[in-house]
Amino acid sequence: MRAAPTILHLDMDAFYASVEQAAKPSLRGKAVIVGGLGPRGVVATASYEARRFGVHSAMPTAQARRLCPNGAYLVPRFTLYRAVSDLVMARLRAMSPLVEPLSLDEAFVDLEAGGAAFDAAGARAAGERLREDIRAATGLSASVGLAGSKMLAKVASEGAKPDGLLLIEPGTERELLAPMSVRTLPGVGPATGEHLRRAGITTVGELAEAGEDELVRMTGRAHGVALYRMALGLDDRPVVAERDAKSVSVEDTFDVDLHDRVRIRGEVQRLAERCVVRLRASGHSGRTIVLKVRRYDFSTLTRSETLRGPTDDPAVVREAAARLLEGVDTTGGVRLLGVGVSGLADFTQEDLFAQAEAQAEAEARAEAEAQAEAEARTQADARADAPADPGGGPARAGVDAQGPAAGAPGPGGGADAVASVGAVTQDAPAPERSWSAGIDVRHAVYGPGWVQGSGVGRVTVRFEQPGSAPGRVRTFRVDDPELESSDPLPLAGEHAKEDEETE
Repeated sequence: MRAAPTILHLDMDAFYASVEQAAKPSLRGKAVIVGGLGPRGVVATASYEARRFGVHSAMPTAQARRLCPNGAYLVPRFTLYRAVSDLVMARLRAMSPLVEPLSLDEAFVDLEAGGAAFDAAGARAAGERLREDIRAATGLSASVGLAGSKMLAKVASEGAKPDGLLLIEPGTERELLAPMSVRTLPGVGPATGEHLRRAGITTVGELAEAGEDELVRMTGRAHGVALYRMALGLDDRPVVAERDAKSVSVEDTFDVDLHDRVRIRGEVQRLAERCVVRLRASGHSGRTIVLKVRRYDFSTLTRSETLRGPTDDPAVVREAAARLLEGVDTTGGVRLLGVGVSGLADFTQEDLFAQAEAQAEAEARAEAEAQAEAEARTQADARADAPADPGGGPARAGVDAQGPAAGAPGPGGGADAVASVGAVTQDAPAPERSWSAGIDVRHAVYGPGWVQGSGVGRVTVRFEQPGSAPGRVRTFRVDDPELESSDPLPLAGEHAKEDEETE
C-alpha cells in the first residue's frame, strides 16, 4: 500500500458500444448492442442506454432483443476497436513507463514511475487531464480510479462510472469498503457472494469482522487469506509493464494416433492439470486458455477462449479446454494434444467458487471474435463461400430514417452473414450477396456508410461517418454493383490523423 493515491486504473465506458456511437452519429444517445447476431449470439457490450432495459454483456442476443427490441444490434469491428485502444494506451504510456494493460479498454498506470504525480492533488490533476485528452482524441468517455493500490484503484473506477473520476485517500480504505457489498471485491462473483451470504456475510465490513481464520475455514487457505486482506484494503501488487513469460503450456505426442473421443477428452483434462501446475509454479495466472490439436494428417488446429479475468484454477482450465475440444473434429485420429494459458498476470480475478459469469463472458468474446473474423474476410475479399438461400425469410427488423434498426439476417447467411459476392461461372449463377448489420460499406455515388439491416434481397445503408451529422438511409439490391464493403473510418477528434495512421 502506498501513502499517496498514485496508482491509476482506467476503464473506458461501454467501450465497443461507445466506439460504435462515436463512429455512427445517428446512434448517439440510442441503445446500441454489440455482439453475435445469430440464433446463438451473445452480447459482448451494451451501451448505457441499452442497459436501462436490462441488457448486459454475456446475455444471449435473443433475450436482449426481447428486452430492447428497438436497439441497434451490430457485429463487432475489432480492427477499429484495436486502433482506438492503441490511441488510448499511447496516452497512458506518455504518462508513465509502467502501464499494465488488462484488455483493450482497461489498464493500470503507476503515476509515480513517470513523475506524473506524487500526491493526491497531482494524481487527481493527472487523471482529469487523461480523461480530457482521451475525449479530445477519440470522442469517448473514460472512468478513472485513483488509490494507493491496484485493487482499490479498480474499485474506485467502478464507483466513478460512467464518465467520472474517484480518488480513495490512503487511510480511508476500510471505512470506505465496510458498507460495500462483498461482490465489490475482485474474485467475488455470484457463487462466492451466495456462499458468503449463507454464512451471514454480505458486506466487506462483515467479511473483515469474520476474521482470517474463519474465512480460511470457509473457503480454504489461499482464498481465505486473500479475502481477508482484500476486506482490509491490503494489496501490495506492483504495476507490471512487461512479463518475462508470455504463456505457459504443455503438450504430448502419442506413439499411436488417438481415435477414441473419450480417451482424447481424458488426455486434454490431464494436460490441463499439468498446465496449471506449471502455471502456479511460475507464480502466474492467465486469462486465455489455448487448445492445440495435431491431427493424423499433420494439420494443426488451435482454439482459444479468453476469460473475464486471470485464473489459476484447474477446474476453470479443464472446463475451458473441454469446451474448446467440442469444436474440433478429431475424426481420423490425433497425433498431438496441447493445453496452454496466455495473457499472464500475477493475480486471479475469477469467482472463487463458480465460473458461470466468466464462462458467459468468454462465450461472448468468442462469439464476437468469430464475428470479427467474418467481417475481416468481408473487407478483404467480397467473394461468397456459399450459395444464396432462395427461401430466405423477410428481415426481422425494419429500417427507417428516424432511428436505428436491429440487425436483420441476410439470405442464406443468417444474421451473422458476411457481405459477399459469388464468383460467376458458366455452370452456376452468382450467389446473392448478404450484409451484416454494422459493417462499413462505400457506395460509388453516396460515399461511406454502414449497414443497418438486410433481407429479402435488399440491404439498407445509412450514409454517415464520424464527425458528420446523422445521415440519410437508402435501400439497394444486395447485388448492387456500386455498393462494396470498406475499411472502418477513423473516429473524429483532434488526433484523427493519428487514428488513421494507427489503423
